Order: sequence, then C-alpha cells, then structure tokens
Amino acid sequence: MVALPLTVFVALATMLGWGLTRSADDIPSALIGKPIPEFSLPPVRGRMLGVSSADLRGEVSLVNVFASWCVACREEHPLFIRLAADGVVPLHGLNYKDQPDDAAGWLDSLGDPYTRTGADLNGRVGIDWGVYGVPETFIVGADGRIAYKHIGAVTQKALDEKILPIVERLRAEAGEQQP
Repeated sequence: MVALPLTVFVALATMLGWGLTRSADDIPSALIGKPIPEFSLPPVRGRMLGVSSADLRGEVSLVNVFASWCVACREEHPLFIRLAADGVVPLHGLNYKDQPDDAAGWLDSLGDPYTRTGADLNGRVGIDWGVYGVPETFIVGADGRIAYKHIGAVTQKALDEKILPIVERLRAEAGEQQP
C-alpha cells in the first residue's frame, strides 16, 4: 500500500513525459482522404462572404481554423497575409468559438488574408472537421477531399516543405492552374 502512490506517480510522469516529446504532426486525422463535412457558415462580422462546403470544391485551397484569442494564430497570421498577397493559393478562414466583435476587430487590425471567412460560433463545424484546437490548417483538394491537416501554427518551413508541395501535387493531379 505504501508503494502504490509512488507507482501511480511514476506511471503518470512517464505518460506525461512521452506525451510532451511527441510531435503534433503525429496526431492522425481520420478525415484525410475523406470528403469535407457538409456545412454552411455565415460571414464573420464585417465580412461579405461566409464559407460553405460548396465553396471548397473545384480548386485546391487551404482552410485555416483560427480565433482572436489564439496566441499561435497571431504567430502564423503574417505568413497568411503574405500568402494571400502573393496569390499562391486560396485561403479560407474558419473562425472557431470566437465572439463576433473580437473576430472582426482581430481581422480589421491584423489584416484579412481570407477569401471567405465563416463564423463557427458554437464550434460545431470545427468538431465535424476533427479540430483538436486552434490553429489548424487543412489542404482541400479540388475534389473536395481533405488531403492534409497541419496542427499548430504554420511556419515558413512547414509551408515550403509540406503544405505547398502538396498543393502543387494536387493541382497537377486535378489539371488546375495556379490562381
């Protein structure tokens, strides 16, 4: 009985240590290769275009799940601003569990890189997409299937080494031209 608390502590410390050393890239997504979930979201306050599953078919695009309260979202945002300015790939935003005024203010002050931005106020669409937390970025093929899921802030390295090569491969497969 005396050794039981020590045994439980060691077991928990081992599991936590293992969890902290794993890469977020190792978390699998059951949706890879599957059609995007059916959804329709109204635009974020102050924006004209919401986003729906129908908007994500016909061209290779990125879907970025973000929130104004997300620190890592702020880190990746300048990269998305440059991506949008360069017209590299259509980028759509899914604003996750955010207050309407906060989301609008965040995009107004930092810039809005999104072609379409949907307000997922209760997080239901995010759950359907298998979102663990924000930020997460998905690559959607022209066929409307999820090709890749990036968990955490997108970095220039992740963009150059993983995301954009997948975008180019999907475009080549679909016979699509760069926007």
